[in-house]
Amino acid sequence: MNYSFFMPQISLMGPGSLSELGKEISNRNFKKALIVTDHILVNIGLVSKLTDVLDSIDVQYFIYDKTKPNPTVKNVNDGLEILKKDNCDFIISFGGGSPHDAAKGIALLATNGGTIKDYEGLDKSKNPQLPLFSVNTTAGTASEMTRFCIITDEDRHIKMAIVDKHVTPLIAVNDPELMVAMPKGLTAATGMDALTHSIEAYVSTIANPLTDACAEKSITLISQYLRKVVADGNDLEARDKMAYAEYLAGMAFNNVSLGYVHAMAHQLGGFYDLPHGVCNAILLPHVEEFNLNVSAGRLKKIAELMGVDVSNMDDIQGAKAAVEAIKTLSKDVGIPSGIAQLGAKESDFNELATNALKDVCGLTNPRQATLDEIIEIYKKSL
Repeated sequence: MNYSFFMPQISLMGPGSLSELGKEISNRNFKKALIVTDHILVNIGLVSKLTDVLDSIDVQYFIYDKTKPNPTVKNVNDGLEILKKDNCDFIISFGGGSPHDAAKGIALLATNGGTIKDYEGLDKSKNPQLPLFSVNTTAGTASEMTRFCIITDEDRHIKMAIVDKHVTPLIAVNDPELMVAMPKGLTAATGMDALTHSIEAYVSTIANPLTDACAEKSITLISQYLRKVVADGNDLEARDKMAYAEYLAGMAFNNVSLGYVHAMAHQLGGFYDLPHGVCNAILLPHVEEFNLNVSAGRLKKIAELMGVDVSNMDDIQGAKAAVEAIKTLSKDVGIPSGIAQLGAKESDFNELATNALKDVCGLTNPRQATLDEIIEIYKKSL
């Protein structure tokens, strides 16, 4: 079977790496940037670290800071309007997955036209997007380096999955010094999001040796450092290791996709406007329990990577141990125990499950499900 491997041209990693971005921008002779971010990052002064870099190289910038936690079609359209009005020649996304995804939508429309709804699905665009540099401030989504773009359609109350090689950022920046400001809850949610990426990629039907290596290392790092960084957000070593972990997870799922955890979490986020990482964390053990019989060997390996002694376990026992290890980590970092605590209602499950089965992420889940089986997973997640 043939494989393609997608990632940014350049990735700047480690403490202080943001300072290197100016050199990369200058080398490309860009003059006007649209910065896509959110108002919280502006208000706490974090965006000023980026604008200081741009000021030092005499690059003009315009800020769009209205991105919502689940970025919307309106966010894309509003940002695109500013981009055109101010004749920006490139985009910098600054933040977590929300600004990155909004920026991807803006950059894609800038060169391809139409509406963002036209690009839902796999590789629907014809032209490369406007150059995009993505500066990451969380350790979870990996949107700063992937070809995935998730945009909420407010009219249909669903999250659209846009998977397109043209939305891959040109340069990704993961500077852990920018992540120290993350609150405990966001640190936990984004860390569990990264774990979900690694595990779903590892059991994907199209997993390969390259993605396996990335996923395995990511799972190990998250198991070693997520509890530490949640306990002490100023632990720069733990922040740095989690930045590598989420990037490795991105390398894995960016190339072999995901599974039903994401397909189902997208519906919860789109329908109720819920935090993506928390939804993933709650759903993950229940989906892997559903996958258990067909992915037992791989799940047993996941248990081992998470620190479980599996030497005297068969594959099924090891797989069950992986499910329990996921639940334990999730509880230890303060994730809610069920989606009912987030406001999900059983009366909505039929609609949520119907839409989940249409989500492109579910295509590579190791076990294909019926509508009733997806509903049952939602019920177990309550």
